[in-house]
Amino acid sequence: MAETNIRPKYISFDIYGTLINFDIDPTTRRLLDGRISEEQWPTFKKQFRGYRFDEVLGDYKPYEQILQDSFDRVCKRWGLGPTEGAGAAFADAVRGWVAHEGVPAPLKLMGDNYQLVALSNADDSFLDISIPKLGANFHSVFTAEQAQAYKPRYQAFEYMLDTLNAKPEDFLHISSHTRYDMHPMHDMGFRNLWMLDRGYDPIGDGYDLSTAKSLDEINKHLGL
Repeated sequence: MAETNIRPKYISFDIYGTLINFDIDPTTRRLLDGRISEEQWPTFKKQFRGYRFDEVLGDYKPYEQILQDSFDRVCKRWGLGPTEGAGAAFADAVRGWVAHEGVPAPLKLMGDNYQLVALSNADDSFLDISIPKLGANFHSVFTAEQAQAYKPRYQAFEYMLDTLNAKPEDFLHISSHTRYDMHPMHDMGFRNLWMLDRGYDPIGDGYDLSTAKSLDEINKHLGL
């Protein structure tokens, strides 16, 4: 579990899913336009998520292209043709997403007491829109575009460390994603890892994670 009674130099965050509601389902359903049944939807949804993960493991390409290629790949698996403009439609949706309920107030409290850092799997143009919706001041906002790599690739985390001239022990990191954040960060030596349980990923043993249902719980841990 995360250490107690520590004061990290930085509190770092995943953004989409963790602080911003990752509300991709309505756009996915609209683009499918009834081409699969309601009974098939849960399986398609799970596989689409898997292809999005697979797409970020290679060389960097813009986030809109990640979304287009992952959607085309899962559709091909289902015998469906490519959907022109899907990436742009998903990108527009991302820019419209808002903060999870219960995020702005405790996040502002954190930001009044700690230096907040964002490390996001998107391009600068997305974070330029999304970060102001969170209602807190961020010391630094790092993106896959800047790092030229997406999480879970080490290059993304190394970019954050190198740019801040920091070490893993300088951070308390908060994410709702195990495969993108927690697993690679644990392997890189980060130990003060907090899993904000949004129901996206199962929480397994072996990675020294602390878990919370809200930022308020983490603020209590920090004595705020």
